Amino acid sequence: MEKRVIFQNRWLPYVLVAPQLLITLIFFFLPAGQAIEQSVMMQDAFGLSNEFVGLANFQTLFADPNYIESFKVTMLFSVLVAGIGLAVSLLFAVCADRVLRGGNAYKSFLIIPYAIAPAVAGVLWMFIFNPTLGVLSYALRQFGFEWNYMVNADHALALIVIAAVWKQVSYNFIFFLAGLQAVPKSLLEAAAMDGAGPFRRFWTVVFPLLSPTTFFLLVMNVIYAFFDTFAIVDATTMGGPGQETNILVYKVFVDGFRNMDYGGSAAQSVVLMALVIVLTVIQFRFIERRVNY
Repeated sequence: MEKRVIFQNRWLPYVLVAPQLLITLIFFFLPAGQAIEQSVMMQDAFGLSNEFVGLANFQTLFADPNYIESFKVTMLFSVLVAGIGLAVSLLFAVCADRVLRGGNAYKSFLIIPYAIAPAVAGVLWMFIFNPTLGVLSYALRQFGFEWNYMVNADHALALIVIAAVWKQVSYNFIFFLAGLQAVPKSLLEAAAMDGAGPFRRFWTVVFPLLSPTTFFLLVMNVIYAFFDTFAIVDATTMGGPGQETNILVYKVFVDGFRNMDYGGSAAQSVVLMALVIVLTVIQFRFIERRVNY
């Protein structure tokens, strides 16, 4: 029998929901509406007036080879961050779930990066991989590998991927660990009695039961890679060398606040928002079919 909560006052549910609706309206719908409005306007050189130009900003945007290149870099960056982040987090969660002695300390250390601001995480890894002072760059030179993210585009991309993954690992780890601890031990014992080894038990029993958690984290990591990595890029490579790590969310900032192209920047933000919505819908439409609830 379904249980439903009944409020004595019919206005109480609306009062409880009102703060969240107000926050969503002020910090999401209003800025989104302003961005859409600004994306079809062209501002004069002195910033005194706006002129309606329709889709001209979008046409200029997609005709710009730098924007297309930024689009490609962003897609590669998001795939690497989401894929590597989920894989590493799942590995850590499996290891933590098996630790018997010192498990609490191990889990606490893995959660610490989540409390660090993205900009601080970027600066931390920038110093670690600094070509002249960095510890890891020095170690790489001892093996004959010259690391310099300031001039090498692949190194710069690797740097921001490592920093972004490290920052997000704790978030993924918490959910994976909770999911692992919710797996019934009786199922694992039954699989072991049937002769299944640890690896087979994980892929046939544990991982299917983690599919709702994995799907949720996949959506959240894609959104994180597209939006929440701005501070990491700004603190490490600033889109360089050249434009090689100028991901979409950072290009919106550069064109809008440095190049003062408000119409083009607004058009980019609209495209970015539409892209994330489309990717999220695709994930819910096709990937969710493989999720076992």
